[in-house]
Amino acid sequence: MSSTTSAPLSKLVQAQLTSPSPIRQIMKMAERQNILAMGLDPTEVISFGGGWVNHPTPDAFRETYAEIVNDPGVFHTSGAYTATLGDMGCREQIARFEQVLFGTPRLGAEHIAIGLGSTQLTHDLFRTLVDPGDTVMLLDPTYANYEGQLAFVAPGVKIVRLPVMDPATWAYLPETDPAGVAETFLRLFDLHQPRLVLFGAPDNPTSQIVPQALADLMRERTAAAGAWLAIDCAYKCQYFDTPPAYYAWSPADHPHVVAIHSNSKWARGLGRRLGWIEAAPHVVDALERVQQCSILCPDTLSQMAMARYLARALDDGSLTRYLAWANDRYREAAQVTLAAIDEHIGRPRLTPAGGLYTVMDVGRDADQFVPEALKATGVLVVPGRGFGPSIANGVRISYGPLVMSPERITEGLQRLGRWMRA
Repeated sequence: MSSTTSAPLSKLVQAQLTSPSPIRQIMKMAERQNILAMGLDPTEVISFGGGWVNHPTPDAFRETYAEIVNDPGVFHTSGAYTATLGDMGCREQIARFEQVLFGTPRLGAEHIAIGLGSTQLTHDLFRTLVDPGDTVMLLDPTYANYEGQLAFVAPGVKIVRLPVMDPATWAYLPETDPAGVAETFLRLFDLHQPRLVLFGAPDNPTSQIVPQALADLMRERTAAAGAWLAIDCAYKCQYFDTPPAYYAWSPADHPHVVAIHSNSKWARGLGRRLGWIEAAPHVVDALERVQQCSILCPDTLSQMAMARYLARALDDGSLTRYLAWANDRYREAAQVTLAAIDEHIGRPRLTPAGGLYTVMDVGRDADQFVPEALKATGVLVVPGRGFGPSIANGVRISYGPLVMSPERITEGLQRLGRWMRA
């Protein structure tokens, strides 16, 4: 008889299966089957769990896809490979995108590596910059997926966290205690000697933008130590006030600074996978070797559409107008969210500087709070612990999926507030 026992999975994967991504866990909680199993009507559930945008893609962007698909010859070309780093024309237009929108100086195609979205690119960037056993500095709190990605690409990696939230006062420390945060950063950096420092701008889950002075300090200290500074710019186009000066930092001026970009958020292209890295040419060359073993090349159709759209929308100013319109929608959704929290819940929360989120203190372990709240109210939020220990008693509330229906934001937070105050 043949054995039905399968060979074991790798030890690394086995270890990671015991600590799944908190984001994936919350998305599983939101699945229809789980909602039904809890005795809830899926149509009545209001989810603040999704880290995705819901504003419409520019019509002109959609029309570029139609042009490509409706031309048999061009569509045939879209099925071919591009270079591993992406089509040169698309890389050039992305460099223009940064120059026109943010004034990034001396940025060229040689600084751009295109990939299949920021998640894949972050994974491959970690593989490019970090060795097993190295130390990486992250914020506390910050995006929950970084730790898992680092574990996969650099086993034994050590993570040190820079606290940016005070769980007692629910204050964002870089704004309320900038000198203290700077002192803590220098102490932790000198003690642990990280190979890489990484922060988001705006960050997920806080939607805060690291102040310019702290970013300058990070840039100067990493440069002096021969370390890397990476900025996750997935939400870069979604800011509510004047963008910080580091939005225009160029790898031509700061070769140890790397920026991670996504098409998912600003253009509502979450499923049309396209992102890019901005880095010094030698980093881009190294990423080419890594991507040859991970994706071979980015999606050709998405690059063709992106290059065509940017060439037109940057020239006629329509992209600038579109981004301003979209930012107004998210600013309004954020205001609705904060007003509803203050009126119906009355718990401490952060005021977003951009992005899709706020974090709110619920006063107890959010891992227990979230499933109880979902079952009692049909409202889903994300527990904070996966983003960092400082917000273990908090939840992330995303207004992104509900941006075009603000009345649902108010209804959901009313429901949550009635239950919490009962």
